[in-house]
Amino acid sequence: MSNREDIVNNIIAVLEDMDHPKPTFVTREPFDVLKLAITQFPAVLVTTGNEIREDHAMGGARRGVMQIQIRGFVRADGRSAQIITVDQKRNELIERELNASRAATTQVSSIEVIDRTPPLGEFLMTAAVSYSFTKGAT
Repeated sequence: MSNREDIVNNIIAVLEDMDHPKPTFVTREPFDVLKLAITQFPAVLVTTGNEIREDHAMGGARRGVMQIQIRGFVRADGRSAQIITVDQKRNELIERELNASRAATTQVSSIEVIDRTPPLGEFLMTAAVSYSFTKGAT
């Protein structure tokens, strides 16, 4: 498996192992959020983005900085004694993902809140992942 795939699979494993609010649905395949069941929220879509590569040292060592996009979806359910607003749910999930995705080689570079009609909420988190590899390897 390529380094890129290993990185994405590791991020997915971390997201699936988060504390509450733990994403119920984590995937790499695009989906129609309007067709998800209420029980599938929070939902997360993980995709790879652009990458910058550079020589790191003589002898074929290289360094890559790959962008990972984590798109999160929440749904307010209106239950009392719970986090009830879309904004609160979105913020709680962002905070958990920030803490879950903290690794020495991962840095969250941006968080964009996407406007959606309640009871749905959405955000796009972009993380830069640095890694080293040997020239000719993926």
